[in-house]
Amino acid sequence: MYFFSLLFWVITSFASAQQTVEEVVEQKKFENQKNKLLSDAIIATLQNAHYHPRKIDDSLSVDFFDEYIQAIDRTKKFLLQEDIDLLNNYRLDLDDQILSDRLDFFNLSVELIEKRSREVQQIYRELLEKPFDYTINEKIEMDTDKLPYSKSLIELKDSWRQALKYQVISQIYGAQKLQEKAALKSDTVTIKSFETLEKEARASILKRHNEWFHRMIDQSNNTDKISTYINSLTAIYDPHTSYFPPKLKEDFDIRFSGTVEGIGATLSTKDGYVRVVEVVPGSPAWKQGDLKSEDLIMKVGQADKEPVDVYDMRLDDAVKLIRGPKGTEVRLTIRKPDGQVLLVPIIRDKVIREETYAKSAIIRDKADDGMRIAYINLPSFYANFNDPLGRKSSKDMKKEIAKINAEGIENVILDMRNNGGGSLMDAVDIAGLFIQNGPVVQVRSGNGKVQVLSDNDTKIYFDGNLVILVNSFSASASEILAAAMQDYKRAIIVGTKSTYGKGTVQRFTDLDRIMPARYNMYKKFGSLKFTMQKFYRINGGATQKKGVVPEIILPDIYSYIDFGEKEEESAMPWDEIKAVNYTPTYNYIPNYSSIVEKSKARIANSEPFTLLDERARLVKKENEETLEPLNFDVFSKMKYLEEENLKKFEELGKDELAIDVQNFDVDNAYIQSDSTRMEINKEWHKAIVKDIYIYEAMQVIEDLKASRK
Repeated sequence: MYFFSLLFWVITSFASAQQTVEEVVEQKKFENQKNKLLSDAIIATLQNAHYHPRKIDDSLSVDFFDEYIQAIDRTKKFLLQEDIDLLNNYRLDLDDQILSDRLDFFNLSVELIEKRSREVQQIYRELLEKPFDYTINEKIEMDTDKLPYSKSLIELKDSWRQALKYQVISQIYGAQKLQEKAALKSDTVTIKSFETLEKEARASILKRHNEWFHRMIDQSNNTDKISTYINSLTAIYDPHTSYFPPKLKEDFDIRFSGTVEGIGATLSTKDGYVRVVEVVPGSPAWKQGDLKSEDLIMKVGQADKEPVDVYDMRLDDAVKLIRGPKGTEVRLTIRKPDGQVLLVPIIRDKVIREETYAKSAIIRDKADDGMRIAYINLPSFYANFNDPLGRKSSKDMKKEIAKINAEGIENVILDMRNNGGGSLMDAVDIAGLFIQNGPVVQVRSGNGKVQVLSDNDTKIYFDGNLVILVNSFSASASEILAAAMQDYKRAIIVGTKSTYGKGTVQRFTDLDRIMPARYNMYKKFGSLKFTMQKFYRINGGATQKKGVVPEIILPDIYSYIDFGEKEEESAMPWDEIKAVNYTPTYNYIPNYSSIVEKSKARIANSEPFTLLDERARLVKKENEETLEPLNFDVFSKMKYLEEENLKKFEELGKDELAIDVQNFDVDNAYIQSDSTRMEINKEWHKAIVKDIYIYEAMQVIEDLKASRK
């Protein structure tokens, strides 16, 4: 575990030597005014449009203060208790600051964080100059909520000493294990001494922290800081209300739609350079062929214009230079891992992330020459609101159903595990594929008005047997669809003890659109995502906090850990409203109980599920033990015992099950036309045949079919 999530932002960089004092002052004035305008716009929107606007009073001030302090120093590795005491003077004043358009508290917090961060930089650099004492019997508390703030710089330094020592110990231990494994494979491996490994570990951790501080502190700007401040305010309204600066909103739209115009590369930073993490298969960069993973981008040029040096540039600024409209050219100067420097011209185009979209395969139980089952993976309820012709999950699901019907397959497993939601209307439309017509979900606005969203299409696109797979990460729109199918008795829900429990609906407001024209000079402001409605099942219940409880519950590693919306402090409460009139589908499931009992018997006699349950109990125990030893020998013995205990679980998910997987005939030509696509498809099939949840869902659907005879 990497101990430092640290700050989500901090500190501005020192003004560059090229700026005059007057320019710096003017820049600060500009930023301060923009911060006030942004804060005002967000408060106004929250108070007028949020589902449950909060009264701006001392209660809000206290919650806002506590949330913000957590955000800027969650690990208590920067601020001293005296800093907290100083900031505490504003604990009951933030409501007044909001109403009077002041940012005194925010500005003071920035000054304090800047001061302490510079001190911390000196602390960790000094501590990593020489070896720690690894023989002392001491422990580090990993749960920082249990720790007080340091009362002095001496205490703060000791806190950092423990944290850095833990990282060094962990890295040495890992390096030793790698050496042992390498030695078993080859007798020519050079075994490094403890002293050598220790020195290398300190150097590696020093480099890691230097890079982190440079990226998160030196390169931090006003947008980063005010975003953290504002998002601390939005977070106390509910967990899903948040401010999106322009770049973050752009990234959100890309993830949601699965498309972007650019070159098709995932990027990060390394040693000041822009590093290529992945080249998206089928993308312009992939087709051009020269850009590869681990290449470093040194310069970015637009067509025949002078290239811009991107060394030491913020990653989001470099990405702006690399992305661009379809059909335009970008010229990248890159350095290969062997030192070779190349100029790579790429014509930008629409980049499609295929893993974003629904896909299907035909599966069959090889053990008993079982019936054919269509397996559909739906990773999200995606939609492209900026392009009417863009991909939509409901349209793609309709196409998948058409393929299934053309093959004459009467059984479907719809996999919505890890599906975090998306478009509400797409969830309604997908539900309509499986029922004749009728209500799907109720949504209630803050004024109490309830609207019923229905499927008005009387056609049933698939009327066969349906099993839906969910887990603790299935949220929002996933829960709407699962709940509707459960209420209509249209499907059997199979999964972990409950889904996530997000029962609220959000929308985006473009803050530029609500800002008066006289403030155009300050644009772009970004967007606010806020909760405007709660949704309810057609039976009147809510998924909020409680989620959807499957008919058939399967173990997973989170079985004994409290998880989901209910763990969020600002989560809206569970409640219920009046049910609407609806009738279970004509082909509703007649006998749940016998199907459930058969599954329970299989799970009880399943070695993989028994092991998984045992692993889940260990995870719970590990989470409860928050003290870690800082004596290297004690640490090593503890890790050895942990690894021995985990050996029995190593083969979980590795064995191939009796699952035969095939593509639909209509998909084969598309898949086989591209070698990368073929490899991705092959890996997907490998994952399916090792998935014990899919295999149990197959048994359930066979029981379901048998129950209808």
